[in-house]
Amino acid sequence: MLGFGWQVDDLTLHIILPVGISFYTFQTLSYTIDIYRKEFKPTKDIISFFTYISFFPQLVAGPIERASNLLPQMEVKRVFKQKWFNEGAFQILIGLFRKIVIADNLGAYVDTIYNNSEIHNSSSLIIATIFYAFQIYYDFAGYSDIAIGSAKLLGFKFNQNFNLPYFSKSITEFWRRWHMSLSFWLRDYLYISLGGNRKGIIITYRNLMITMLLGGLWHGSSWNFVVWGAIHGVVLSCEKFIFSYKKTSTFGFIGYITTFLIVLLSWVFFRAKDLNTSILIIKKIIHFDFLMPFIGDANNVTISIVMLMIGIFFDFFLYKNKYNLEDLGSTFGEFKFVSLSTLIIVLLILFYSTSNNFIYFQF
Repeated sequence: MLGFGWQVDDLTLHIILPVGISFYTFQTLSYTIDIYRKEFKPTKDIISFFTYISFFPQLVAGPIERASNLLPQMEVKRVFKQKWFNEGAFQILIGLFRKIVIADNLGAYVDTIYNNSEIHNSSSLIIATIFYAFQIYYDFAGYSDIAIGSAKLLGFKFNQNFNLPYFSKSITEFWRRWHMSLSFWLRDYLYISLGGNRKGIIITYRNLMITMLLGGLWHGSSWNFVVWGAIHGVVLSCEKFIFSYKKTSTFGFIGYITTFLIVLLSWVFFRAKDLNTSILIIKKIIHFDFLMPFIGDANNVTISIVMLMIGIFFDFFLYKNKYNLEDLGSTFGEFKFVSLSTLIIVLLILFYSTSNNFIYFQF
């Protein structure tokens, strides 16, 4: 715009590029493509259509909802359900807990180390990278919880967006558990449109690489995100090759470890400020020096580990119960709901730190 002689400040750019434009685009594209493929009939209700593409709970950072799931809910009369209201309120609290108590506290240590990575040693960088892996997970999963819970308060049911991604046995499985609405969107509307795995193994590898590279570029136009996407594309292609000679699509117990390490490596490029810094951090991590003293706040690390353990416990509880509190309408169910909600509120008060914007707000 400056080339045309226009002076544009940050505020103007935010107006020109509305918040949530990428997720708005994803939803309108999926709606159009589904109609073109004759997988969904176009709605005749213009109010429902515009509500679908601009529904506020998930407009800013997802989850990306398909028209086949959300539009039918908008075209029928809804009645108030106390159970849904309680579940929605509880999921919002879980989202706040994940964001404020876990992600923001982990982020304080991560920022300290990554913003001064040149002066920190291997041990500090390894801990910071592990913490960042969980920071971005709890930050984004927390936002998804708030969005899903808010929708449920209004009588709408969204699909879950995360399913214990760090307990995956392969990168292929990781992408079935991480940011599921985006990964399934990329699979259904980009990978399959390119030909998927129907045109031979070489074309399959090409399609995987294109999909992941574009997925990386969607996060930002920098070499860091290109490398991040390339890492996942290469590993997905390698797994495709290996699985073609195996009867199973997992690597057993060793798969948990290798998958987590690969994801950790890729997160370095996601978090570091530029490509040179990313390479510096990886070099320091690989050339680990056991004799170097730990640099960092040990108390902060200890508190972060405790909060992380609490968060992982909550994860297992939630996914085991599928976010539903059993017998929520009964006296015992309501007591359990109130007790857990009170516990979360107490933790929010005790472990509140300076709150930051959600990480995925920038994409």
